[in-house]
Amino acid sequence: MSQFTLLVVEDEEAIRSMLSIVLQQHNFTILEAASVAEAKVILADTLPDLILLDWMLPNITGDEWTRQLKSDETYRDIPIILLTAKGEENDKIRGLDLGADDYVTKPFSPKELVSRIKAVLRRSGKIHDLTQIKYQDISLNTEQHSVNINGTEIDISPTEFRLLKFFLTHPNKVYNRSQLLDQVWGQSAYIEERTVDVHIRRLRKILASSQRESWLQTVRGFGYRFSEKQL
Repeated sequence: MSQFTLLVVEDEEAIRSMLSIVLQQHNFTILEAASVAEAKVILADTLPDLILLDWMLPNITGDEWTRQLKSDETYRDIPIILLTAKGEENDKIRGLDLGADDYVTKPFSPKELVSRIKAVLRRSGKIHDLTQIKYQDISLNTEQHSVNINGTEIDISPTEFRLLKFFLTHPNKVYNRSQLLDQVWGQSAYIEERTVDVHIRRLRKILASSQRESWLQTVRGFGYRFSEKQL
């Protein structure tokens, strides 16, 4: 499973398919939408790490949807790169002023786009040292498959390791069961949503050995979040 999931919102099928192929070759998981309406359906189930958003879309333009997303607490932290044939400086400034994280003018080289995506992910804090991931006094090493809390190594199973890794790289945000299944187990996994609850309980038990179980919080009616700050 890829480290990062990108949502590509582009109404021209040929361009959308090209973007999907290129980005999958660089180990990104790609979700595709031909309109903002389709993208909203996807966002209801999955929060991507970044949105590639075409400026000229049917019914609502990319810059207007950028404004809407950035004013919504659920989506405001998702980085957005606007894709457009508009090259004038005023258009670029408008897109950035509305909250877009970058602006790529068509035509662009795939190499440039991938570099810009990685740069935005890095600036947004989503790209960490992929070997060593830290949150407060919790340290997770992906090469050694180990977890250390306040200087003490913790025994942890592979599934709880992946779940903790996701929470450590996405702290302070609420995810429902469906989103956790997609992000931790993968969209192709055939697993009951209630299975997430089982692994949450197991992970809490693991964290309890270091008095960190309260950081894995249930947000009633919504899902789970990982934060040292109490609700």
